[in-house]
Amino acid sequence: MAKEFGRNARVSSQMQKELSLVLQRDIDDSRLGFITINEVVVTKDLAVAKVYVTVLNVDEQGKKANVKLLNEMAPVIRHQLAKRMRLRHISDLRFYYDDSFDTGMRVSELLSGLDKPIESAQDGHDENEG
Repeated sequence: MAKEFGRNARVSSQMQKELSLVLQRDIDDSRLGFITINEVVVTKDLAVAKVYVTVLNVDEQGKKANVKLLNEMAPVIRHQLAKRMRLRHISDLRFYYDDSFDTGMRVSELLSGLDKPIESAQDGHDENEG
């Protein structure tokens, strides 16, 4: 029976926390926006870590630019991460934009907009009957 919370999950969780601190404190680049580490998925052999990020208050081009910059800075970030984590080998970092936040915001807008058209359609229908 497999462990419920295996080594991959523990490493992913710790890596997420440490990456947040590294980006907040150690990486000083004005080109980077406000970046949030949403999730870190580490392969079974811990060789590669997929880091899913969200960048707030930027347009689509800014999001792509931030992810590209993070991938260019991955060796520096990895070095800083190695100083913080007690692992023999640190995973290669690959950054990806996580659009789940944007999707959630869009769904929220659509749901909040549902009430208004229904009410106005009912009001218009009542006027036609009277």
